[in-house]
Amino acid sequence: MLPSAVLFGLSGLVMGILNSNRIFFWPAFAPAMYQVGIIIGIVVLAPTWGIYGLAIGVLLGSALHLVLQLPSLWRLKGNFYPTMGWDSPDVYEVARLMAPRLLGVAVVQLNFWINTRLASQFVEGSVIALVLAFSLMLMPQAAIAQSIAIAAMPTLSAQVALGKLNEMRLSLAASLRGALLLSIPAMVGLILLRRPVIVLLYQRGKFDSTSTELVAWALLWFVAGLVGHTFVEILSRAFYSLHDTRTPVLIGIAAMSLNVLFSYGFSALFFRLGWLPHGGLALANSLATGLEAGGLFWLMRRRLNGLNGRMILDGMVKAILATLAMWLSLWVWLTWTQGKAAWLVVGGGIVIGVVVFTASIAVLGVSEFKIVLGALKRRFAG
Repeated sequence: MLPSAVLFGLSGLVMGILNSNRIFFWPAFAPAMYQVGIIIGIVVLAPTWGIYGLAIGVLLGSALHLVLQLPSLWRLKGNFYPTMGWDSPDVYEVARLMAPRLLGVAVVQLNFWINTRLASQFVEGSVIALVLAFSLMLMPQAAIAQSIAIAAMPTLSAQVALGKLNEMRLSLAASLRGALLLSIPAMVGLILLRRPVIVLLYQRGKFDSTSTELVAWALLWFVAGLVGHTFVEILSRAFYSLHDTRTPVLIGIAAMSLNVLFSYGFSALFFRLGWLPHGGLALANSLATGLEAGGLFWLMRRRLNGLNGRMILDGMVKAILATLAMWLSLWVWLTWTQGKAAWLVVGGGIVIGVVVFTASIAVLGVSEFKIVLGALKRRFAG
């Protein structure tokens, strides 16, 4: 599996080049090809080669991750050639910006290790419950936060390079407002539908109803931090566009340090309350991430002499009002479908939630809805 690290390094470089040229589709699709490689390893290779088939699947997936993006790179017709770039000041700038990120990643991994160590002392299944719940929380986080952050970063970086900080402020505020309009309903929807979602995805074989409850309990507290995770993703990229990797890393280290303290404190509190203590570890992550998002927002607001707070607040209020309408409709749906098949509950819940929320923001006159609707009309008209 070790060669996959080299392939991912090259693929990440290609992804950065494509994103900087505002090419997002194939870089966004590349992670799916990594999963395809893993699935091939499990289904096709593992029955014959055992665990080695799984390892080859990882290597195949990482290769597909890179190869999928190469045609788009070639179409740019750039002058690419292998060099260490020692005479390029840009290379030294990348190394300077990369160093704090390495420290930040190390601290995050240490935090994961501590949480795993604590969870292993709780009820059997707590560790895997946290892993599965965190993965489920990351699905909307990746779809919302990473999509917005990756798409916005080239624009933010260009505005910084041209000294247009007023335009950057407006772009960043619009990104944060859009993130609120998507992450708030996603958070509430996933909280309400968490049990049928887990049943649909996982409950079979040895994964029984007890396992579902373990994952659902952790997911409840993880999803509470979805808005914070979304803001951290976008604000961190905004700092990177300012050529500042130090600030988000320092804030992240402080947040992860608090996460460790919260993990010990909340897990002990949950235990005393008679609750499953692994939920305290999820709550610790959500609270620490929320504080991290608040710190980054405050510092960015100071850096840019304001951050169009009224526009962001307006979006948050309208998102909350529309989400309340969605929550009511989903509550009625869940009451009516109690005991029904998980696929029906989840599928119908998603459709109802999307329709009610979309109709609500249309009634509230959310400007983003009008922009998207106008774009769709122009696309189909053409």
